[in-house]
Amino acid sequence: MTVSGLLLALRSLLWTLLLPGMFGVYLPWRYFGVSRVQVDFTNPLDLLGLGLIVIGAALLAACIWEFARRGRGTLSPADPPKELVVQGLYRYVRNPMYLSVSTMVLGQALLARSTALLLYWAIFFAVVNLFVRFYEEPALRRQFGESYDRYTQRVGRWLPRLP
Repeated sequence: MTVSGLLLALRSLLWTLLLPGMFGVYLPWRYFGVSRVQVDFTNPLDLLGLGLIVIGAALLAACIWEFARRGRGTLSPADPPKELVVQGLYRYVRNPMYLSVSTMVLGQALLARSTALLLYWAIFFAVVNLFVRFYEEPALRRQFGESYDRYTQRVGRWLPRLP
């Protein structure tokens, strides 16, 4: 691994801990009862919650990898990809990283049987949607221009588009 590759990996790890780590792991764990959960592996709701957490974490890791590998950047708005990433999960939706974190939080809400965490999940998604629409999309449009416009016409913000 080159020095620049190592630095990119370290930056990606740092931003992963600070952003999705904070909102998708630490806050639910610390303030919404996830730390007190006793998993019952015979309970379908617990298994669904665990499944959502694992799937969300795996999808998040795939997105972070694509940002580093294809985009040569991180998930942070302060250290974004240099190239527009339209591969991997980004072929299907424009914001799979946020959906991954949202999936993890939803899984934790099910696991903890927490209506407060379910409310946190809804607020998190609403705030992320506003951030995407009013900051991220205009910034990407300025940075990538016509190629971003073509991408938005082909790929949905939150849901895959049918052919």
